[in-house]
Amino acid sequence: MTREYLFAGFGGQGLLFSGKVLAYKALIENKFVSWLPSYGPEMRGGTANCSVIVSDTPVGAPIISNPDVLVAMNLPSLDKYESAVKPGGIIIVDSSLISRRVERTDVSVFYVPSTSMATDAGSPTLANMILFGKLLKETDDADSVALEAALGKCISARHKDMYDLNLKAIKIGLAE
Repeated sequence: MTREYLFAGFGGQGLLFSGKVLAYKALIENKFVSWLPSYGPEMRGGTANCSVIVSDTPVGAPIISNPDVLVAMNLPSLDKYESAVKPGGIIIVDSSLISRRVERTDVSVFYVPSTSMATDAGSPTLANMILFGKLLKETDDADSVALEAALGKCISARHKDMYDLNLKAIKIGLAE
């Protein structure tokens, strides 16, 4: 089993963090992993994406041309990567920020108003983790023990107070 994920949006939306949590979760589950962040020169507001490959066998190269799963948090990312998703793949869209519908009919599409949901939950910066929870649900990959351990590894000591909020956001996405 090999699954390729692409998280894409603006810098500052937490996409690299989401990919990192997925990568650590897979490592904890004894999978082979590649995590490749990519971002423009701007820290916030520029383009950002993160490729994650999870496999039962060694990963040969970290580059993804046709992801199985796309998480799009802005319109330019959806426009750029929608056509690249493999037929039968999954596209998860932050429908709070993207008003257009996915044009393809050969993929499963989930519209989650994660930015609005995160704001309503009192954590406006955690829309990425709501989408991450939805991703885990739709890929049947919600092992809570590995997830909680991965989240603990990815949140720095300086931000340890964010652990429970991140977990809450993931659970909101799992329930979506």
